Amino acid sequence: MTLADVERRRRWRLVLGGGDADGLAAAGDTTAELGVLDRRLDEALGGLYDADPGARRGGLGASAPKVARWLADLREFFPSDVVRVMQGDAIERLNLQQLLFEPEMLEGVEPDVNLVGTLLTLKGVMPEKAKDAARAVVRRVVDDLTRRLEEPTRAAVSGSLNRAQRNFRPRPAEIDWDRTIRANLKTYQPDRNTVIPERLIGMGRKRRSLRDIVLCLDQSGSMASSVVYAGVFGAVLASLPAVSTRVVVFDTGVVDLSEHLDDPVDVLYGIQLGGGTDINRALAYCQGVIQRPEQTVMVLISDLYEGGNEREMLARARTLKDSGVQVVALLALSDEGAPSYDHGVARAFAGMGIPAFACTPDHFPGLMAAAIRGDDVSTWAGEQGLVVRGGAAG
Repeated sequence: MTLADVERRRRWRLVLGGGDADGLAAAGDTTAELGVLDRRLDEALGGLYDADPGARRGGLGASAPKVARWLADLREFFPSDVVRVMQGDAIERLNLQQLLFEPEMLEGVEPDVNLVGTLLTLKGVMPEKAKDAARAVVRRVVDDLTRRLEEPTRAAVSGSLNRAQRNFRPRPAEIDWDRTIRANLKTYQPDRNTVIPERLIGMGRKRRSLRDIVLCLDQSGSMASSVVYAGVFGAVLASLPAVSTRVVVFDTGVVDLSEHLDDPVDVLYGIQLGGGTDINRALAYCQGVIQRPEQTVMVLISDLYEGGNEREMLARARTLKDSGVQVVALLALSDEGAPSYDHGVARAFAGMGIPAFACTPDHFPGLMAAAIRGDDVSTWAGEQGLVVRGGAAG
């Protein structure tokens, strides 16, 4: 038997988990036996997947120290993206939510967006001893997302505002000299070594934001990862002086978290995942706080399953759209694929000219830039390969 055959048997042994049924335990055949490190790896896999009798028995037990050691083994043997998948499997398959209340387990997990969603769901019943550790996990994920998403968001939004910032009757302190000189090069006077400008270009007054942004977030349990991303984006947008940002979350009630936007962790901890959904009430609140409809972009992040008055909700959405608000419905703001959503509401939105589609975090800065410019967001989404739901493309 070649070395390649031995390695192949070793890999199958780790996948199938050993025992009489794995097809490798031929009489006297020891080629699929595992070494010390492989046995540790096999135990790490078995602790999770042998819990399902139809798959690879056992389980991790109810001991937080044991789980913490298991998590340490995972980080040793697998890359972080695989560890996150296995953590998710453990929480789902072995019902480990209760163990997330243990500080030593929280200190050992590989943090990701889905884990943050789970922690936010459980925060109301989490014991005091675990709250600091849980918040530290949330902070690690938020800081990582901010590092990844802040610069693209700033660049995209600031670029889209450049045109809006210009005016052609600027006061002296508002003149954009670089653009003014470039626009008037044809009037350059060689004998005077200067440009005589025929047109002045200014950056406009900066005493008031150029655009108002409202992020309206459905905090039902199915929207957990979307809410995490939206909380981070809301904080990033709030740091841009050229836009005024408001974050509103809702279930059957409505909470305005705008005063917490200086810290996205505070935003997330102001969210209570789970509960019902009253989109109509949320739109009514947003309608009441929007002061400049034609300068406002409102992003409704929801799967559109309305638990309140659907007819009134659709009428309110139309009123917002007709008043000049640039309304976009995001069915999900997450790394996952096509979401479950209410197709009837999506079609009704499409009929009003309100695009409805799912969006990844990497696409969100471009979406905001297109909306701020006043572009056709449905066309933009189609160009990005995003499927607009409810309309012809859906």
